[in-house]
Amino acid sequence: MNLDHWLLVFILLSSFVTGLIIFFLKEEAHRLRTLLNLFGALLKVILVGVMIAGVQSNHVYESRLELLPGLDLVLRADAMSALFATLSSVLWLVTTLYAVGYLEGEPHRSRFFGFFSICVSATTGVALAGNLITFLIFYELLTLSTYPLVVHRGTEQSLRAGRTYLIYTLSGGALLLLATVWLHTLAGPLEFSLGGALAQVATQHRSELIAIFALLITGLGVKAALFPLHGWLPQAMVAPAPVSALLHAVAVVKAGAFGIVRVVYDLYGVHTAQDLGVLAPLAGVAAFTIIYGSVRALFQDDLKRRLAFSTVSQVSYIALGTALFGYLSTIGGLTHLVHQGIMKITLFFCAGIFAHTLGVHKVSEMTGLGLRMPWSMTAFTIAALGMIGVPPFAGFISKWYIGLGAVSSDSYWAVVVLAASSALNAAYFLPILHAAWFKQRQDPWPADHAHGAGEGHWMLLAPPLATAALVVAVGVLANAPFSPLDWVRYITEIEYGK
Repeated sequence: MNLDHWLLVFILLSSFVTGLIIFFLKEEAHRLRTLLNLFGALLKVILVGVMIAGVQSNHVYESRLELLPGLDLVLRADAMSALFATLSSVLWLVTTLYAVGYLEGEPHRSRFFGFFSICVSATTGVALAGNLITFLIFYELLTLSTYPLVVHRGTEQSLRAGRTYLIYTLSGGALLLLATVWLHTLAGPLEFSLGGALAQVATQHRSELIAIFALLITGLGVKAALFPLHGWLPQAMVAPAPVSALLHAVAVVKAGAFGIVRVVYDLYGVHTAQDLGVLAPLAGVAAFTIIYGSVRALFQDDLKRRLAFSTVSQVSYIALGTALFGYLSTIGGLTHLVHQGIMKITLFFCAGIFAHTLGVHKVSEMTGLGLRMPWSMTAFTIAALGMIGVPPFAGFISKWYIGLGAVSSDSYWAVVVLAASSALNAAYFLPILHAAWFKQRQDPWPADHAHGAGEGHWMLLAPPLATAALVVAVGVLANAPFSPLDWVRYITEIEYGK
């Protein structure tokens, strides 16, 4: 057996096969379902680790299947795909543990975890896609596999949110398909490659490539929640907390942001994109989205909606860093792809604990929460400070590099955007922390499902504590070998030919 050919297929199947098996399990097969979930998640992490070691040693992993004459389904491992695949596999492992605890005793768990596993397979496929058509196939599979998770509760509100989600994401997918077909007619089958693949045709088809870029970014911008394509995201917060966590930190939103990175760097090429003049408009949209999302978050009393608008803002840091055209800003944007995921999944884990254990859904209900649930609130606090950009947490590192990149490219307006956004982040997070830690609660909790006065089930508490520790570690140890920052430097040196 040729491991170089099959490793990427095994990475996909590690979650896909377990998901298919879980679909057929009876609801009462709780232990077997949990074992299958954790086995698939652990196996994926191990296989991705093997892939990373190979990529670091310049080993070539590729799988290719002919779909039509001249049109191949391609899986390929490179430094960029390894970054996103690692984020997805590691965070999916902790999300799986959290979801098992969160959904204990609820109906339709086999259906939930079946789609849950297929969703991670689609996300991994997005990460490993070697060309645009492969990316499109897995990108749409991600839409179809997350819809049942959004509507899992089956309430009128969740069904309405699911319809909105489908309208937005399928419309974005249609634009992405149109752009893919158009690009194929101009330049033939294009694969993601270092420096991009369109430099040779840019002079002959300049106007067409600008229009195609706009279609691609619009299609990807739906999932990346760029303004004004973000409307589905706050509504999708009616889904269970594990779904909210994966939408914001692991799968859907990150797939859109990762797609934008792929288009700029490995399809067009950052130098070609700059020559075409398409990066400046992207930077402008990202900057507006950063401020808009922060302002909207400021006025949300529902905790998950506040976090949702925070995501609208924070994910656009990735697009901004990508669009500023500079070595340092690229490092900041790509690092934020990882750091934002770690921070945001911690916040949603904690929001789920507050709702599940105490019935706390609103910011106005969080008074005294730090005294009642100190460990959960500590994890929330660390992630919130990271989001603001307080050193030495994860968010500070990525924001610092984006700021340095903005200065080095004379884009001082972007520094103003970063400063304003951080101030707004502080404005919508610090009052929560102050009320939770320093105010005395007078009213009873809306509900209390915990046994005794504890923090709730250990399977709910362990994941946010682990990811909060990562928020600290990737900041304090940012310059350590194989840290996210170190790996992103490696990617950026390749992209810029340094």
